[in-house]
Amino acid sequence: MMQGRPIGEPLREWRHRRRLSQLDLAILAEVSARHVSFVETGRTIPSSAMVLRLAEHLNVPLRERNRLLVAAGHAPVVRERPLEDPHLASARDVLEQILRGHEPYPALAVDRRWNLLFANAAIDVFLEGVDASLLRPPVNMMRLGLHPGGFAPRLRNLRQVRAYLLPRLARQVARTGDAELSALYEELLSYGPEGGPAPPDPTDIALPIRVRHRGAELCFINTVTTFGAAFDVTLEEIAVEAYFPADDDTARFFRTGTGAVK
Repeated sequence: MMQGRPIGEPLREWRHRRRLSQLDLAILAEVSARHVSFVETGRTIPSSAMVLRLAEHLNVPLRERNRLLVAAGHAPVVRERPLEDPHLASARDVLEQILRGHEPYPALAVDRRWNLLFANAAIDVFLEGVDASLLRPPVNMMRLGLHPGGFAPRLRNLRQVRAYLLPRLARQVARTGDAELSALYEELLSYGPEGGPAPPDPTDIALPIRVRHRGAELCFINTVTTFGAAFDVTLEEIAVEAYFPADDDTARFFRTGTGAVK
């Protein structure tokens, strides 16, 4: 996003993305508007502490804070390790424990680009009958849900799900500036009809997901959990999606073992 660019350019982009003026940011960070202007124009190179202060008030993701620091000539301060790193073994164990603990209902963990990291045994609800090409790693759950070869044909309320997921992805693109997420958003737009239903009512706290599976119609609501106390880039970007039965028939389907996955 900002490799080889001076600090001022990406900082200004983040400020514009957050719809703040230089004065707004200066007030939040308790510095002068002149100082913010000098940083953005390259007349001043901020200290690492100042970069982090500005990034905090701009709500910049941890990964991008590291890039801002490098752009200002400083070393990254937030750890960034692959999930396979031995030092993250305990975090992986916790994630797997959370997913197993949600059985017999589906639960999964994804990275910042919606690529599947872990899932529990009930994930078959979403994998049944999908095109094999969509199951080659990395498996992208957004693509799997809305692609015509994914489980979209089994969604009984596909238009409603699209109207919920696409604005959510668009907000994520705007918040992060991630070019790959932007490309994913454009791809997913191409899979459905133009327009579509109005966005969900903001007072609705959960979207029902109605899917055909093994001859039954199941209905779920889901929750998304992130780890706000994480001080590692990889862990901050993980989200856990847990699906709960939204009606008695769905709960009964899983309790009786009908939906058990070997």
